[in-house]
Amino acid sequence: MASIFSKIINGEIPCYKVAEDANYFAFLDISPNAKGHTLCVPKKEVDKILDLDEETYMGLMAFSRKVGKAIEAVIPCNRVGMSVIGLEVPHVHVHLIPLNSMADASFKKKEEVTTEEFTALAAKIAAKIQ
Repeated sequence: MASIFSKIINGEIPCYKVAEDANYFAFLDISPNAKGHTLCVPKKEVDKILDLDEETYMGLMAFSRKVGKAIEAVIPCNRVGMSVIGLEVPHVHVHLIPLNSMADASFKKKEEVTTEEFTALAAKIAAKIQ
């Protein structure tokens, strides 16, 4: 059965897409720790990050870096944090979270974001991806 992320990638479930290439996909987290919290996923559905082949792993890191740099250019923050936990969805995903304090890295803290804000943020971040 396809993961929710595969369904998002295939267009079966809507998302606020930030970036996409032949192998990777990035979209805003709909339950974000901070505005701009983005998920980067390989299109290949693999449960655990260490089970990715080396080429896909390194490609995901390069793709995530590109997206993270775009987030930094759009969201005022001290840095963009990266987290790979992967317990909630069995599909590798990298969390890119704008951070101003350690509290922003807590997955218990959630930011309220409107549909309009999601749409605007996705467009602004996408425009900065090089």
